[in-house]
This record gives sequence, C-alpha cells and structure tokens, in this order.
Amino acid sequence: MLKLNTIRAHKGATHKRKRLGRGSGSGHGPTAGKGDKGQLQRSGGSVRPGFEGGQMPLYRRIPKRGFHNFARRTNAILNVFELEKFDATQLKEVSLETLVSGNLIKGRYDRLTILGTGELTKAFKVKAHRVSPSAQEKITKAGGSFEILPIPGKKPVKAAAQK
Repeated sequence: MLKLNTIRAHKGATHKRKRLGRGSGSGHGPTAGKGDKGQLQRSGGSVRPGFEGGQMPLYRRIPKRGFHNFARRTNAILNVFELEKFDATQLKEVSLETLVSGNLIKGRYDRLTILGTGELTKAFKVKAHRVSPSAQEKITKAGGSFEILPIPGKKPVKAAAQK
C-alpha cells in the first residue's frame, strides 16, 4: 500500500548539488570551474546583455527608423448605419462622451466623425467634430439635428476666409 512516508523519487530523477571549490579531489577544486584568470573568473565579472567586448554593439550599428507621434489625435468614426443600430429611446444625444459612457465605442478617442454610409430612420441629436455632407442630409431627413463641435487646439475658421 502506498503511504506518504514510502514515496521516493525514481532513480535518476534527482541529482546531487555541484559543490564548487571544495578541493582538487572533487573535480571542481581551486578555480571552482571558472577557469584561470580573466573577467569572468572574478566576483561580479559578468557583462551586460548586448555588450560585445568594446566592439560597436549590434543595437547601435543598425539604423533607427520611424517616428512615434506623441501628440497624435485619434478619431472615432461612425457611419449612419451604425447610428441606426442604437436605441433612440435610450440614447437621445450622440456625442463622444455619451458613446464612451454607454460602452458603445471602445478605445481612447479625441474626436468624433460621422460619415454618411447607410440609411437612417431614427432621430438623433448628434454632436460631433466632423459630419460629412451626406450624413448631415440623412440626419436632418430622419428628423434629427447635428452640432459641429470645435476641434480642440485649432482656431475656428471664419466664414469670410472659406471663400
């Protein structure tokens, strides 16, 4: 019968610990398997990852490419057919804040853009930073309204300057 006090590891499953620097008869005597002299024999004598002995390391030899724009702005893009999927009784106003708070869009966005692909039968009050002309037409035809919000950080364009 198997008991906890009779359990043993299989033969060859365990190994004796290698005892370094315990006399020449052990096979790992005076130099403890580290060889004679040199940096790697010393205490703390290892080099950092990527060090190539003073030669210009690979991570500095290869060219660096690309650019990460830390000030990038992201647009949440919704088409009119996606507005049609929303419940008009629960979501009276469509804006970036209401879409994020209602978990209707996922991710971090700075601006909201409405595009005109699809058909719209429900009336929504849309507050967005950009609304395409076809989307404007479809929103007003469905009985809704839209408001174009100013883009943060940009100066508003005057009507005289547009001509």
